[in-house]
Amino acid sequence: MTTHAPDLDDPTTDPLEVARAAAEAIAARTGVARHDLALVLGSGWGGAAELLGETVAEVPSHEIPGFSAPAVEGHVGTMRSVRLHDGERHALVLGSRTHLYEGRGVRRVVHGVRTAAAAGARAIVLTNGCGGLDPSWAPGTPVLIRDHLNLTATSPLEGATFVDLTDLYAARLRAIAHEVDPTLAEGVYAQFPGPHYETPAEVAMAGRMGADLVGMSTTLEAIAARHVGLEVLGISLVTNLAAGVGDEALSHAEVIEAGQAAAGRISRLLAEIVGRI
Repeated sequence: MTTHAPDLDDPTTDPLEVARAAAEAIAARTGVARHDLALVLGSGWGGAAELLGETVAEVPSHEIPGFSAPAVEGHVGTMRSVRLHDGERHALVLGSRTHLYEGRGVRRVVHGVRTAAAAGARAIVLTNGCGGLDPSWAPGTPVLIRDHLNLTATSPLEGATFVDLTDLYAARLRAIAHEVDPTLAEGVYAQFPGPHYETPAEVAMAGRMGADLVGMSTTLEAIAARHVGLEVLGISLVTNLAAGVGDEALSHAEVIEAGQAAAGRISRLLAEIVGRI
């Protein structure tokens, strides 16, 4: 049964109020009063949830205020409360991501991030599957996000809300990731609105602007995360070479296949990073 909460789509409603209602519902459904960190698991990253620790509760996302069932193949329609291996901390794992191209509004896109902060999280790990501009990054390569280009022409912040994004992707968390795997590359992620894939000219444009990775998620969530005080670690999984970089035609099936092929390796990597945060 869905818990009653203010309507997230009502422009007169404070979206942070809906996030607080969602956090209260999560606490009630999981029996965990506070979650210390959160993860958004994008394409290819879903298997990491099994390695983080003990799942103490699993809740269908659409039963929590403000959340919807996933509209994209490869995304999980549940959220989990996981007791980490240290036995003391809990992670909130969000498997259901809303994308901007679904047309549900920016508030829905960043609701998970705001809910994580309301649930007590101090850090969040944002993952995605994306196209790579560096030909040396074969499909299955994980890349830390150092910075981003928001090419969606929108923002999750409303009104005169000014937030400094200078160090949005936390150097401290990237240093922890490098401790786990010193070979991890870093790059700039560019978000296009989608759902169509980028043209070769658009990819070339993004590259000239400084992008190393292109995709359809993450930047709006990262902005919202900074606004609510979360430390952000972003990790992309290169699932294909971006349009014009490689010779292959792009398809969502290719993204899913590349994610499945790399799942075990990147899941272990992510679990070890989370264990050290």
